[in-house]
Amino acid sequence: MTSTPSPLTVAVRRSWDASRYLLIGIPVALTACVGVFLVLAVLLSAVVVIGLPALPEAAKVLRRFAESERRRAAARLGVPFRPTPYLPLDAEELSDRVRRALTDPATLRDVFRLPFQALAGNALGYLTMVLWPVGLLVDGAALTVVHLLDRRTSDEYGTPVPVRRGWVLRWHPVLADLSASWTRDVLTSPVSAVLDERIAQLTESRAGAVEAHGAELRRIERDLHDGAQARIVALSMRIGLAKQLLDRDPAAARVRLDEAQDGAEAALAELRHVVRGIHPPVLTDRGLGGAVRALAAGVAVPAEVVLHGIDDGRRLPAAIEAAAYFVVAEALTNISKHSGATAATVRIARGPGTLRVRIGDDGRGGADERAGSGLVGIRRRVAALDGTTRISSPAGGPTDIEVELPCGS
Repeated sequence: MTSTPSPLTVAVRRSWDASRYLLIGIPVALTACVGVFLVLAVLLSAVVVIGLPALPEAAKVLRRFAESERRRAAARLGVPFRPTPYLPLDAEELSDRVRRALTDPATLRDVFRLPFQALAGNALGYLTMVLWPVGLLVDGAALTVVHLLDRRTSDEYGTPVPVRRGWVLRWHPVLADLSASWTRDVLTSPVSAVLDERIAQLTESRAGAVEAHGAELRRIERDLHDGAQARIVALSMRIGLAKQLLDRDPAAARVRLDEAQDGAEAALAELRHVVRGIHPPVLTDRGLGGAVRALAAGVAVPAEVVLHGIDDGRRLPAAIEAAAYFVVAEALTNISKHSGATAATVRIARGPGTLRVRIGDDGRGGADERAGSGLVGIRRRVAALDGTTRISSPAGGPTDIEVELPCGS
């Protein structure tokens, strides 16, 4: 038989679990103190422009610190942890990164919480240490005596032994839950704010998708007009000439028919090219892995392809495969034409609910989205599927493009 632990043992265990959460708050509070001074220093240096590049990086560090506190509070409260929907800070232009760092509501909440975290964390941590000797002295004596009296009453009258939580040690769990709840309430975006941010993101991605769709339709129309349509018109003219020459000059008619046959084959080739721009048949035939290998084999720069979880027989949704294929195709085209690279790498990994595509090269870098290099098209195509794009291309290289697409598996 297993003996029931005494109320003092239960109270000490419960208080120790809560105390660990509160005591960790002391170094967290000291970190928050340092964070307050760092934020002020970065803001002051940003005023004189020198510190502007450090502002987005400081925001990223602050976000990671706040997210760790949210995760810790969620674990204490036993609720699911949900990442905060921050505005992305991976824009190519420094001005965009600075603007998002200064206007993101979630980041501003993290900043305003720092001084309160510094005060509350220290106060609760030191209060925890003060309560322990008092609690062990008071509850150690009181719970022992009360437990003996409860057992005697239970043995004499058969009444169940009441649950005793102590009188001093019971405050540790209360303080820990209050601290965790405060952290969650202050650092978590209100539902309306989350919805507003989500609506803004969807509005931006929808506008980009509509513009990308319009550009794609114009490209298809241009390809058909300048390619297949022109060849079909020429084909019709050659057949008409052949009909006119058929009776009086059969040899010349045969020449025109041969030219018409060549024109028909060229028109078919143009149509296949247009179809490949809409949805490449190689994707249907060989899947994403085979299609990407074919792309890598067809570029002038040696390209290594590394795949994880792609060739296991499970096909991705057609829209995700097409987006990943065109991202790789556009990136490899840019590498061949503009980078001056001697080697490239394509890495595609399928994780839980996410497809990650990364293309890198050892070229000269300096890729500019405004220069018509296709990077804007990549970003819009990915955003239309609720994905994210990170482009790093400092002057001197290397260039690295990382895309994440939701794949639902």
